[in-house]
Amino acid sequence: MESVEGAGIVVTGAGGGIGAALARRFAAEGARVVVNDRDADRAEAVAREIGGIAVPGDASGIVAEARAALGGTVDVYCANAGAAFEGGDAGGPLDERAWSLSWEVNVMAHVRAAHELLPAWLERGSGRFVATVSAAGLLTMIGAAPYSVTKHGAYAFAEWLSLTYRHRGLKVHAVCPQGVRTDMLAASGSAGDLVLRPTAIEPEQVADALFRGIEEDRFLILPHPEVAEYYRARAGDPDRWLAGMNRLQQQWEAAR
Repeated sequence: MESVEGAGIVVTGAGGGIGAALARRFAAEGARVVVNDRDADRAEAVAREIGGIAVPGDASGIVAEARAALGGTVDVYCANAGAAFEGGDAGGPLDERAWSLSWEVNVMAHVRAAHELLPAWLERGSGRFVATVSAAGLLTMIGAAPYSVTKHGAYAFAEWLSLTYRHRGLKVHAVCPQGVRTDMLAASGSAGDLVLRPTAIEPEQVADALFRGIEEDRFLILPHPEVAEYYRARAGDPDRWLAGMNRLQQQWEAAR
């Protein structure tokens, strides 16, 4: 890929999992990395490990501080922080807090960051926005309505950014893995055990996929290549795809 040596990189939700893997990979390539996480101790630990700069706090509001920490310029912004809850399954309550937090973290944090970053990027004619979405943003996830719906929103926003600003130098990437061996997978419950865990990959494999996607200048990055076929099947015959997903839902209900 094009060199990122000396580039200013921000990774949100980088205290562990995919975010930490991205931060480590960018640092290994010679970038200057801001490590963001709501957990200040985890952000500091990863920053010390990679020689980065910890900027803890809510991902929705750290662009100005991160930019200052990098000397005034953000070259790549990785909107990686995410929130996931089980909920919305058959007969289960819909948790208003889960919906609200999922919307704020999975969608609005991306929107607010882009709002802060775009003026400088458009003025200079370059910038890169990386959205960690999820295969759920292309497909769906049983037992996780807030997560599925808001990840669709994150993917749609990344698409909108790309089609609106690519001629003005903005590069956008939507990273859509299935299961990844992180704390989020561990907390995904029986649905995650059924759907995600059997083909789960390591966070470092997601980072590898992103770097390949950047090198190939691809918007859609699929660390699990089979997701492309699922996406085609969903678009080509929605009723057949929904019937198959409903069978999976029934299998999950029977096993609970």
